[in-house]
Amino acid sequence: MRVTVVQRAQGPRRYNPALRQPLTHAVSDRLKVLPQYLLPKRAITAYAGWRASRQWGARTTKLIGRFVAQYGVDMSEAANPDIATYKSFNDFFTRALKPDARPIARADLVCPVDGAISQFGAIERDQIFQAKGHRYSTTTLVGGDAALAAQFENGHFATLYLSPKDYHRIHMPCDGQLLRMIHVPGDLFSVNPLTARGVPGLFARNERVVCVFESVRGPFVLTLVGATIVGSMATVWHGVVNPPRGSVLREWRYDDRNIMLKQGEEMGRFLLGSTVVLLFPKAALRFNPAWTPGRPIRLGEAMADYAVG
Repeated sequence: MRVTVVQRAQGPRRYNPALRQPLTHAVSDRLKVLPQYLLPKRAITAYAGWRASRQWGARTTKLIGRFVAQYGVDMSEAANPDIATYKSFNDFFTRALKPDARPIARADLVCPVDGAISQFGAIERDQIFQAKGHRYSTTTLVGGDAALAAQFENGHFATLYLSPKDYHRIHMPCDGQLLRMIHVPGDLFSVNPLTARGVPGLFARNERVVCVFESVRGPFVLTLVGATIVGSMATVWHGVVNPPRGSVLREWRYDDRNIMLKQGEEMGRFLLGSTVVLLFPKAALRFNPAWTPGRPIRLGEAMADYAVG
């Protein structure tokens, strides 16, 4: 494994006047997210991460109990449904599910998370649709690597949002061999639907971990996007990637290791909620016809199939 620390320009964000929102809606959304520009997001996130890792006995159990009640967390699906046995909030938040809780569909690509669909569809040249009036480039998303981004020109994407109540481990959409991992420093805006409408280029400006895989259908990217109070992101082959939170892009290459992960196998996790962005190369890919933005999704359900012939 080779670890590289590099300085890389992430490219300009393009503005398309044809994509402007109606003025009143755009102004309203941007005003609602204005406080996020002013808050000390890194300090808040560091504190949340520290608190979530503390082992406070009965106090931790009480905190978990309040969280379960407030967000309606279904603990009957958890491998360990007894909240009193979790030593820290992080242990609870990254809880495993029962082995049969999420059957894997027979599909070329399966949904890698529990959550809700933010957006999905075709990449228009190098532009990914974020929300009405907002797009961002594949090059910016992957940390400025134009050669990597070019592999997904006119390809497909899916942006999937994990709310606080959701299961927060991320699994593989298909079989894949790990090639690279890139930690891109950035902001820590919230990633909820309102913020997606109000912050331009949200998913390509927040801190993120870009995981590059090779599959039988070519390369694909699975990106873990950080957010306010997301204490850290971790992968099964590396462990915790952040913190540390620096200002320089870091990259790991795995040319000398044969890291293979099967469809449905865990590949990483969030410590508190966030978003996953997937990129696939140009192909005759058909998304699940039941998918629509805002629809709830579950790990293992059919996401997409490649056309035969």
